[in-house]
Amino acid sequence: MPASTPATLTARALLLDMDGTLVDSDAVVERCWRRWADRHGLDPDEVLKVVHGRQGYATMAVLLPDRPMAENHADNRVMLAEETADLDGVVPVSGAPAFLAAIADLPHALVTSADEALARARMGAAALPVPEVRVTAESVGASKPDPEGFLKGAAALGFAPADCVVLEDSEAGIRAGRAAGMRVVGVGPRAAAFAPDAHVADLTRLRVEHAEDGSITLTALP
Repeated sequence: MPASTPATLTARALLLDMDGTLVDSDAVVERCWRRWADRHGLDPDEVLKVVHGRQGYATMAVLLPDRPMAENHADNRVMLAEETADLDGVVPVSGAPAFLAAIADLPHALVTSADEALARARMGAAALPVPEVRVTAESVGASKPDPEGFLKGAAALGFAPADCVVLEDSEAGIRAGRAAGMRVVGVGPRAAAFAPDAHVADLTRLRVEHAEDGSITLTALP
């Protein structure tokens, strides 16, 4: 489809990633993971290529494949505490406040690799409402790109996976949405490389309409 042609997806429920999709937390993520990389003698730039979208322990397992998983989980708890305490530079993705207002009465859930405390902290720092239905790190046994989180989000809302559209910014998140049997709107520059079903530069470029039959139409503007 030509780049100038708007892409349209129809759904009955929306599943929303947080970091990079609703909240721009890149500054915090980079600070915390650069410190972690330095502590472990790793190249920070290489580390930052794989952190987005995954839970911390899963990122650590990729980067330190010989380290016992128990150490990754322990280290992840330290990382979560650091990230929750550091909210400097956390802002909404452009268009996020209006987008969340537009879907406030529609079926939607937050599906994030953050834990509950971090999700609330970052959404609060960005002055965004926290969705009533949430699937956070505590809710799943496997990190994105495993589809568990999105499948649980769909189930919590009472919809089949095929009726859901995912909003994601990362490779891990887009892979998770696809593995769940859902269509994906990629948000932001990272998402463009991973062939989502539709892509927007930010949420100012995503239009939402809903019909009396409950259907939701998302139009991704070039």
